Amino acid sequence: MADPTTQTRTLDHGSQPERFARGWHCLGLASEFRDGKPHAVEAFGGKLVVWADSKGELGVLDGYCRHMGGDLTQGTVKGDEVGCPFHDWRWGADGRCKQIPYARRVPLRARTKAYETVIRNDALLIWHDPEGSKADHDILPPELSDIGDREIYTDWIWNTVPIKGSHCRELIDNVVDMAHFYYVHFAFPTDFRNVFEDHTATQYMASKGRPDVAGGYGDADMFLKSEATYYGPAYMINWLEVDYKGFVTEVILINSHIPTGPDSFLLQYGITVKKPEGLDDKTADFIGRKYADMFGDGFLQDVAIWENKAPVQNPLLCEEDGPVYQLRRWYEQFYVDVADIEPEMRARFEFEVDTTKANEFWHEEVAENLRRIEAEKAENAEKAEKAENPESSDAGVS
Repeated sequence: MADPTTQTRTLDHGSQPERFARGWHCLGLASEFRDGKPHAVEAFGGKLVVWADSKGELGVLDGYCRHMGGDLTQGTVKGDEVGCPFHDWRWGADGRCKQIPYARRVPLRARTKAYETVIRNDALLIWHDPEGSKADHDILPPELSDIGDREIYTDWIWNTVPIKGSHCRELIDNVVDMAHFYYVHFAFPTDFRNVFEDHTATQYMASKGRPDVAGGYGDADMFLKSEATYYGPAYMINWLEVDYKGFVTEVILINSHIPTGPDSFLLQYGITVKKPEGLDDKTADFIGRKYADMFGDGFLQDVAIWENKAPVQNPLLCEEDGPVYQLRRWYEQFYVDVADIEPEMRARFEFEVDTTKANEFWHEEVAENLRRIEAEKAENAEKAEKAENPESSDAGVS
């Protein structure tokens, strides 16, 4: 879009979608909800209540009692139901009021919004659809083999980061964004390819760390091979092979989010590491924490961008920016009625970014940065030496 009077391109900020995405959304590790208490989760512009019944099965309802609006997350778990703190109306996971202790009968219309749930890879997922459809179990993310076996994988390290002032599409855009890995995460992306098909969007990437910057993936001895797939609009599995000084570690990163409002979302990410052969549990857990910190720092680098950038409906792109518009077209399928999904939203699409030109420039830039760093070190060392030995700097002066 251009200003007709100056031909200057303007930013189209657009407007936020009027609905939240259809699909499976992750609320966190299932174990966190099994403590006998009701839990509050902000989601979809409101609040949910999550609790475990007497058998450990998890229920998820709208967070407010349909009687007089009491906050169910402030209530009490009583048997298999959650009781409202206001008048103790007791709600089951199917959305029906099961008992009103002071009443002879429960009104026939005593129903509330209930969400279908699934435990997948140790986490609680719920189905959300503005049209109210039954959950589509055919598009669930895959069950990861051996994840629950603590002899093979470390415990999950799970983190949450609330994001304000940004729509969750900003997170999705990263799937095709090759160049930001250099500028934001301090790595050289050497190979970069995307495949979109049906309800999945995948990024294949290989990278190595930059030696001139610390933090993120900025380590010259760090080599990554990554395959990251979104299964629907809000749940990504990232398989990572990390080679650090010849020591190879297999890492699984779950990257998920819940929209909390039209311009906010809760980012969640979990890390588990396949225990290398010959290492004791303590060492394996240490490696897991180190990688959780590294990838967590990477997310925070993104957050700093998202919370300060402008939304752009009409990004001005070069070839190396990748298939941004095609990705957004894929993503759109989750924001329209099922009857309005167009074939091109789900058709297979592949694109590989030629990283040659980018890496030629970046390696020259990094080499210059390293020369400057060494020069600054030498200058600082000379200044330090003069400060420690002021007499030597005056030698030969009459």
